[in-house]
Amino acid sequence: MSTPVDPRPLVTVIVPGRDVAEFAAEALASLRAQTFPAWHAILVDDGSVDGTGDVFADAAASDARFMLVRHDVPRGLGAARNTGLDLVETPFVGFLDADDIMAPQALERLIDAIGTSGSDIVVGAYVRLRPGPDGRYTPGAVQPWVAAATAPARRRTTLAEHPEVSGNIVAWSKLSRVELWRAHGLRFPEGRLYEDQIVAQRLYVHARGIDVIPDVVVQWRERADGSSITQRKDTLPVLTDYLDALRGGIAVLDAAGERAAARARVRLILDMDTPPLVRIAQQHDDDAYRRAIGALVRELSARAEHESLLLDADGTNLRSAAALW
Repeated sequence: MSTPVDPRPLVTVIVPGRDVAEFAAEALASLRAQTFPAWHAILVDDGSVDGTGDVFADAAASDARFMLVRHDVPRGLGAARNTGLDLVETPFVGFLDADDIMAPQALERLIDAIGTSGSDIVVGAYVRLRPGPDGRYTPGAVQPWVAAATAPARRRTTLAEHPEVSGNIVAWSKLSRVELWRAHGLRFPEGRLYEDQIVAQRLYVHARGIDVIPDVVVQWRERADGSSITQRKDTLPVLTDYLDALRGGIAVLDAAGERAAARARVRLILDMDTPPLVRIAQQHDDDAYRRAIGALVRELSARAEHESLLLDADGTNLRSAAALW
């Protein structure tokens, strides 16, 4: 027997997934457990060859709140999200990757903020879901850069007033007005990895108001088999897309004249993203990989020095590291 859909859903959650059958049921269960009932979900099976499509199909057959869309062949996460965006008919839209978990009160807290403030986007905190020795996944603590973006709670703020929000670049920690996407023709880049970074900055620069809440809204899974995109930055093609996304996000902020947010973003990349990349590069056997990291370090360090910013947070001398390449 199918679960009836709320006659007036306010939120559509787009759930893309490819070959994540092991985790998809838990992701969909976290949607069913939401304390806010007026939601609809679009499940986009991006050409899976495992049982992901079956998990999605079973959910759609048993619960009218789920709609299933299939890509016959894999088209990528950006394309899957765009497919969902084309079908949204509610005032608000959010995202949940099919291997992650949404906190039970996530939609309630996000809607409570944006519904009362009149902002165009609301941003919540998130934690990593890491595997332990026994194979079980355990959520970690809110990391400092996540807290800097989302705490304390703010209503109808801006990038100029709260530049640190630019550090929250993931698609699935947010809820936004559909009219924001459509008024500015916003879409996810297709055929590229890290497709959410540039989109996040475009949402921020066009938003009439930004809300932030310190509540953890998503547990982001770091897979035990190392297959998550964020776990493959030691390969040159993944690194290339990653660096393009970093630079592209900064360029969006620069073009909009959001100088404080651009400075905050450069500082965060130097503090958080660059040191582990430098460590990988120091042991990497590909000269092209090392040159790519060296170019980024020199570029952002020069910019940071020009604007009198700290170069890093952990004591690593990035200028010296950059000189290695």
